[in-house]
Parts: sequence; C-alpha cells; structure tokens
Amino acid sequence: MVPAMVPAIETASNYLMGKIIAIANQKGGVGKTTTTINLAASLAKEGKRVLIIDADPQANATSGYGIDPRSMESSIYECLVDDYPMDGSQVATCVEGLDLVGSRIDLAGAELELINKPERERTLKRLLAPLAEKYDYILIDCSPSLGLITVNALTAANSVIIPVQAEYFALEGISKLLNTIRIIKSKLNPDLEIEGFLLTMYDARLRLANQIYEELKSHFGDMVFDTVIPRNIRLSEAPSHGLPALLYDPESRGAISHVLLARELIRNQSA
Repeated sequence: MVPAMVPAIETASNYLMGKIIAIANQKGGVGKTTTTINLAASLAKEGKRVLIIDADPQANATSGYGIDPRSMESSIYECLVDDYPMDGSQVATCVEGLDLVGSRIDLAGAELELINKPERERTLKRLLAPLAEKYDYILIDCSPSLGLITVNALTAANSVIIPVQAEYFALEGISKLLNTIRIIKSKLNPDLEIEGFLLTMYDARLRLANQIYEELKSHFGDMVFDTVIPRNIRLSEAPSHGLPALLYDPESRGAISHVLLARELIRNQSA
C-alpha cells in the first residue's frame, strides 16, 4: 500500500525547550485533532507547559476543549491576517498548564488574504517566536490539506507527527505528504524532521490493522511510534463534552494510550 519509492526523511533529534510539533496529514479523518487534544493534555499531566495552535478552520480542537470560537477576542485568523500578537491570543483550557490559540471558520479565507503578504510562508513562524520560551511543547493541529496554512505550520515546526488510520486506504497519500515535507526542508525549513508516524483507530482484533502496523514498521522502522491509539468509544465521546479523554474518563484505553504516547515523546526527546 505504501509506494515503493519513499523519500528518506530524518527522525526528530533532541530539542531542548519550546519544541514546536505540527500534527499533519492531508487525508481527513485520521485522528489529527483527537491526537492534538489528547496528547497536549497528557503532556500537561506530565508537568509540561503546552500550547495548542488550532490551525484548522473547522476549529474542532477549540470546541473540543469546550471553548466557543465566538467568545474569543482573537484567534489564529487575526494573528495571521491582521498581525495580532500570538502572545496574548492564548486562552486557558480546563487542563492546568495547557493553553490554546483558537480557530474560527474565518480561517478558511486566510489563504487568499495571505497571498500578497511578504514572507507569507513564514508568518506563523514569526508569530510563534516570542512563545518558544514560554512553553515546553507547542502542538499545531493542521487542516486536512497541504495549503498555505499547513505550509506555514510545517515551516514553523521543528518536527511533524503523522497520524495514520488503521484502515485499508490509510497509507494512501503518505508519499505526497513526505514529498511536501522534503520540499519545505529544502526551501523553507531545513530543520524540519519527522517526529513519528502514529497509528490511530487501531483494533487489535482485525488482521488488517495488524498488517498496516507491520507495513508501516517495515517501511519506516523506528520512525513509527511504539504506542498505538486504539479505537475507543470514550475517546470519541470526550470532545462533545468539551474535555480531553484524560478528564472525561482517565481509565479509558483512549486516555491511557495518549499518556503512553506523551511519555514516549518525552523519552525520545531526552534520549
């Protein structure tokens, strides 16, 4: 299922403070926002200072924390288009140590408004610079596209987590994403690295899910996280209550798997 010719990409190396991680895949429905919401909460539980940047016009990471986009004084849209400072646009979430810069549907039109802006691909990188020392991790929830906002996220990021759904067509398009990452490395962000491929919606009872995991491992080796995110009802229910799984049902498999992912991420960074 994975194309035979996959570009060589480096794995993420050590990064001392303020690591910026984009969570990206141009394929929709693979668990990007679920990963962002729950990984952020789990990192905060481990004592890290965390910021979520909701870079998706659907604003699901924003509503997933029970924040009404209409109640925010400013969002990522005003920051990107109107040069509002990102530092000051954060809102506190229900998780201690975790802030969020929210999104609105307006963001869907931001790509057109950024077209004539100088250094348009580096706008988000410039906005995030003052925040790098205030947080241990900044997670950017990308939209399911490879448009200008996602390019901004990948240009600003130190690394990228690629969620991969444990279903038949899940690996479709990975080569396109990797090619985009390679172009951004060569032209905009030479330090961008792959943090890891994350298997999501995994059901160990299904032979196909295990085959996809083995196929990922055979192609990408240590670039695949050991932690897998199971298909879990409580994980799916939590956003409708405006909570991460860790607060909604901390004993659920979905919550526990994201805590394990957070610990693996921290361990990899300190290795």
